[in-house]
Amino acid sequence: MSNPKIWLSSPHMGGSEQKYVNEAFETNWVAPLGPNVIGFEQDIEKYLKADCHVAALSSGTAAIHLGLVLLGVKSGDEVICQSFTFSASANPILYQGAIPIFIDSEPETWNMCPKALEEAIISRISKGKKPKAIIAVHLYGMPFKVDEIRAVANKYEIPIIEDSAEALGSTYKDRKCGTFGDIGVLSFNGNKIITTSGGGALVAKSKELKEKAVFFATQSRDNAPHYQHSEIGYNYRLSNICAGIGRGQMEVLDKHITLRREMHDFYANYFTNIDGITVLREPNSDYFSNHWLSAILVDPNKNEGRTREDLRLAFEKENIESRPLWKPMHLQPVFKKYPYYGSKVAEELFENGLCLPSGSNLDKVDRDRILEKLNVFFNNL
Repeated sequence: MSNPKIWLSSPHMGGSEQKYVNEAFETNWVAPLGPNVIGFEQDIEKYLKADCHVAALSSGTAAIHLGLVLLGVKSGDEVICQSFTFSASANPILYQGAIPIFIDSEPETWNMCPKALEEAIISRISKGKKPKAIIAVHLYGMPFKVDEIRAVANKYEIPIIEDSAEALGSTYKDRKCGTFGDIGVLSFNGNKIITTSGGGALVAKSKELKEKAVFFATQSRDNAPHYQHSEIGYNYRLSNICAGIGRGQMEVLDKHITLRREMHDFYANYFTNIDGITVLREPNSDYFSNHWLSAILVDPNKNEGRTREDLRLAFEKENIESRPLWKPMHLQPVFKKYPYYGSKVAEELFENGLCLPSGSNLDKVDRDRILEKLNVFFNNL
C-alpha cells in the first residue's frame, strides 16, 4: 500500500465552519446573500484593520475583473500586469477586451520590478497609450515592494489593483496586504490559507465603491420594481453557505499563518546546510509573509546537476505533491503576442523554482516523510 498523499496546500478546517453552515440551512439562507455574507465581510474588514469596505464574491478572479470594470477599463485599453503570476491575474484583462502589458520580477521578493514598471509606462505613453491600471501581485504571500511600486503609480497617476489572493495576513510595515491598492483582491480558493471552498473578495476604499461592486456582481439590476438593466452585470456574489465556511475559517486564520510560517522555517533550517538552494525569504523586517507556499530555487551547477524537476519527480514517486513556480504570462501561448518589459528574472525563477508542501495541516509524520526524501535526494544522510 502506498503512503497517503501529502498535498501542496489542502483545505484545513477549524471546527466552527459547520455551525455557520447549519445556521444557513436552518434559516433557509442558501442564496447569494444573507447574514453569513454580511458577517464574513465584517470579519474581513475587522481583520484588515483599515478604513476599507469588503464585498464578498465568488472568486478572486471575479474581484480582479470587477476592479477593472470599476476603474473604467474598456476594449483597447492597456493594463500593466506582473508576468510572474497565476493566469487569473491576467485573464480578466482580456475579459474586458483590453491589452495586457507584462512586467518582469525583481529578485528579492519575486514580484513586479519597479524599474521595469516605469520603463513600460514611459514606453506606452510614448506610443500614445497610457495604461489604465496596474495589477501587482503579492506572490506566494510575499509582499511586493509596496513603496516603490506605489511611487511609480502615483508619479504617472495610474491606479493599482492589488492582487492579494495569496497574501491574506501578510503585512508590509505592519499594514495588512489587501489595503495598499486603489482596489484590493482576496481569494478563498480551496488551496488558499483559508477557504470558502471557492470564493474571493474585493476590498474598496469607500462604501460607494463597494456598493457599485455589489451592483455589478448581482447582474447590475436597476432600482425598479421590475427587472431593468442599464449596465452589463455579472453573477459574482458569494453564497451565504460558502460565506459561513469563511466565517469559521476567519477564526483560525492567524493560527494557519503561524503553522505556514513554521513549515517555512522547517525548510529554511534544513536548506541552511545545502549548497545551491535559495529559499524565498522576507528581504528585511518591513516584510511579513504568511508563507502561503514555501518556495525554493535549485541551482543544478551546485547540486551535481540535480534540477528542481528532478526533485519534483522524486517527491512525486513518494506521493508527495510539489509544483514548479508559476510559468510567466509572457511565455504562455495565450499571452505570447503581448508586450513584455524587463529581463529574464521571471524566466529564471520558473526554470529553477519549486513550491514545496506547505499546508497548515501537515503533521510530524508528513514532515518526517518530506525530510527523508530530501535527505535521500541531496545525499544528506
